[in-house]
Amino acid sequence: EPEPVYTAVKSFAPATVANLGPGFDFLGCAVDGIGDYVTLKIDPQVHPGEVSITEITKLSKNPIWNCAGIAAISVMKMLNIRSVGLSLSLEKGLPLGSGLGSSAASAAAAAIAVNEIFGGKLPALDLVLAGLESEAKVSGYHADNIAPAIMGGFVLVRSYDPLELIPLQFPVDKNLYFVLVNPEFEAPTKKMRAALPKEITMSHHVWNSSQAGALVAAVLQGDLKGFGKALSSDKIVEPRRAPLIPGMDAVKKAALEAGAYGCTISGAGPTAVAVTDNEEKGREIGEKMVEAFMAEGNLKAVAMVKQLDRVGARLV
Repeated sequence: EPEPVYTAVKSFAPATVANLGPGFDFLGCAVDGIGDYVTLKIDPQVHPGEVSITEITKLSKNPIWNCAGIAAISVMKMLNIRSVGLSLSLEKGLPLGSGLGSSAASAAAAAIAVNEIFGGKLPALDLVLAGLESEAKVSGYHADNIAPAIMGGFVLVRSYDPLELIPLQFPVDKNLYFVLVNPEFEAPTKKMRAALPKEITMSHHVWNSSQAGALVAAVLQGDLKGFGKALSSDKIVEPRRAPLIPGMDAVKKAALEAGAYGCTISGAGPTAVAVTDNEEKGREIGEKMVEAFMAEGNLKAVAMVKQLDRVGARLV
């Protein structure tokens, strides 16, 4: 059992964009500048080996029903912590059910905080497994949010059993901006997953596989045009989910007409994500997407332009 290195830490974990079009459940990336914060303390009032949630907004304080709590407990078990208790407070910077990896950010921030307070003994893969435990309870067993939230950058999930992750290095000298447009609309992950087809045709399988391959190649080459093209080309998941988000088709069309390289649904939605290589251009694209959500979906929306987060969850 490792000794605590700190008495208290504060951690941050970024938002994530999962799926990226054809990469359903196996590809995601971290987005800079928005996310969740966790403050963690060694607390003599808490039973040794346990976690107490002291402060949280809009969510359960019961640690076994809360993403941050589940991930924190899982990391404590991995480290075999039995002589001290921890208290945790969670500051949500991400809206719930937005398609920006809200539950994963909470889990990642908690996992990293527990690991670091005891000297950072566990590797990233173990922290992802701890986060996966919480994702499984909340939104299903998928690592395309939690892996990039912890590791940063783009991450490909090569296998779930056993868990194998491949970080994809986007060239440092290339600009990549995500235009994230979040409408005032709830799209619960469970409902959005229920809309998916149970079976797909061979031609759709071949098409989506080739688009996913093209997406990975474009990330590694820093080819934004190729990236946008593949991002926009999902024929399996997006066609089923887009009709459930009012105005989504029009929003995608508006993004592409405004000069975005590509546009799709972020995660399970309702956030739409477009890509460009210029921040100013990103703001213009965002305005057009916001207008389209209002005109076609009768939804108010807010746009943000963010870069790739290459670091992932970390102490602040």
